[in-house]
Amino acid sequence: MRLELIATATFGLEAVVKREIEQLGYRILKTEDGKVTYMGDERAIVRSNLWLRSADRVLLKMAEFEAREFEELFQRTKALDWEQLVPLDGKFTVTGTSVKSRLHSVPACQKIVKKAIVEKLKEFYDVETFPETGAQYTVKATILKDRVTLTIDTSGAGLHKRGYRQADVAAPIKETLAAALVQLSFWKAGRILVDPCCGSGTIPIEAAMIGRNIAPGLNRSFACEEWELIEKDIWREEKKAAFQAIDYNAELEIYGYDINGRAVRAAMENAQEAGVDDCIVFRRQDVAKLEPTGENGIIIVNPPYGERIGEEAQIKEIYKALGGFLKDYPDWSLFMITTDKEAEERVAGRKADRRRKLYNGRLETCYYQFHGQRRTLE
Repeated sequence: MRLELIATATFGLEAVVKREIEQLGYRILKTEDGKVTYMGDERAIVRSNLWLRSADRVLLKMAEFEAREFEELFQRTKALDWEQLVPLDGKFTVTGTSVKSRLHSVPACQKIVKKAIVEKLKEFYDVETFPETGAQYTVKATILKDRVTLTIDTSGAGLHKRGYRQADVAAPIKETLAAALVQLSFWKAGRILVDPCCGSGTIPIEAAMIGRNIAPGLNRSFACEEWELIEKDIWREEKKAAFQAIDYNAELEIYGYDINGRAVRAAMENAQEAGVDDCIVFRRQDVAKLEPTGENGIIIVNPPYGERIGEEAQIKEIYKALGGFLKDYPDWSLFMITTDKEAEERVAGRKADRRRKLYNGRLETCYYQFHGQRRTLE
């Protein structure tokens, strides 16, 4: 069955998600703020959930249409082939958003959409009530400028939930964002990668998973695993293929440092859970003691943002250490995400070679990129 799928993304990461989808072999239909729409089939749903590193969710698009009245919303929703996806015992909920639209009451729109789906299924299955004991189907009604998009969430929990985060520290970076930061650095196996403020280890772990070609969704479950639409054999085949694709021989040199001993212990536990503890060196260490372990390496860092009392002095020391390192080892590259709009001047005394606006949760940040003298992009 040909299906239209939507990979949602944090603002600023659409291009990364688009590239990941293209690498899976699927045709992109359009890229918009916060989402990438593409064509696929049942197997594409499985592969997308298993392999997309930087996307937030994978949605199955049911329809897109204009609606300015509740009756119009009801009839257009009811006309869709919900019975092809939702079985008799399926349980479903409806969520929604509405922006700059006549149908501005989200609770009312949710009720209308759910009523329309229920009426369609009651007619098809010739029943008055549903047991709702089967798989979960979460329908989302998104209304923007009177244009309605109806989707079903295939992922369940957000794709950032890889299943390896067993231990945590304050303000961890999302796994999806960490994976994107690594990809935007053009790092690959064979090149040194260091995170001098690693926290619970998310950036080094995501880098190791990329370097070993470990599918990020292998250690978790998805809402659509219970759907009748997708045959169990497809899941077995794709998970088997993903396990076989892991490259245990990849030459990885990845380091994660943090001044907080509890954070380092958490990072080690998480790396072990992710199956990459043997290829990352975690150590309690001050950024001021950062030294190169080779040439042409990459530093990817998510330093404190100064949101907490007393962090400013710590940030100043981190910036000083990073700036000194770049000056002493100009062949190294630095990639730093922060809310600090003056960070590039404070760290390097110059403009970064490239800047990219990203969002870390609800915080607007900038990903500053300082390229080393011998940086390669191949």
